[in-house]
Amino acid sequence: MATSKNVAEVERKYDNEALYTAESAVDLVKSLAYAKFDESVDLVFSLGIDPRQAEQIVRGTVSLPHGTGKDVKVLVFANDQAKEAEEAGADLVGGQDLADQITKGDIPLDWDVTIATPDMMPVVGKLGQVLGPRGLMPNPKSGTVTTDVGKTVSEFKAGKVEYRNDRYGNVHIPMGRVSFGAENLVDNLVTVADEIARSRPASSKGIFIKKLSVSSTMGPGIKVDVSAVNDLIKARR
Repeated sequence: MATSKNVAEVERKYDNEALYTAESAVDLVKSLAYAKFDESVDLVFSLGIDPRQAEQIVRGTVSLPHGTGKDVKVLVFANDQAKEAEEAGADLVGGQDLADQITKGDIPLDWDVTIATPDMMPVVGKLGQVLGPRGLMPNPKSGTVTTDVGKTVSEFKAGKVEYRNDRYGNVHIPMGRVSFGAENLVDNLVTVADEIARSRPASSKGIFIKKLSVSSTMGPGIKVDVSAVNDLIKARR
């Protein structure tokens, strides 16, 4: 837990009103991390959308070139492709039997991603009240309802992450760990920002990415200069 000494020291090292380049922001996040564990590094995008409008929902997946640094636990609903899912590294695989166990509360809801084959969706759909509030329902838009189970499991294990805006129009995405090299974190950051920019709904007007910040689990949010990130994105394309 943060002490007043920790907080005071952190606050002296950065300007909470300034906008930093991606490189400077990452360096700051790494230098300000003081926890005894390997803190997660996360991005928060404030988007120019009306989250009440269905056509302005921002949702999808992005593959981080350097992963998240987290051991991703994957649950798969499949029948014919169950063996394929297991060989790709899925942690839990099953069909109706697995759904029944979840309904009864026999399985802790501690996995990160749910993948399902299309033929299993009538079964999975009945779990909406259990999985939905936890963000664990598979969805075609995020690529988690698929016939290519093996590839999808492998991608999520390797660092593919889902994203979706919250009710305030913000998108929160993990992008690595404090222990990552700065270049790898910047690479992940630009990859995510590029994906978010491409996901802009056609009906969104004005500035799309209004604000962007990066932080570690226990650290402060460092404001990132969106225009500088856009320059990095353009240099890549």
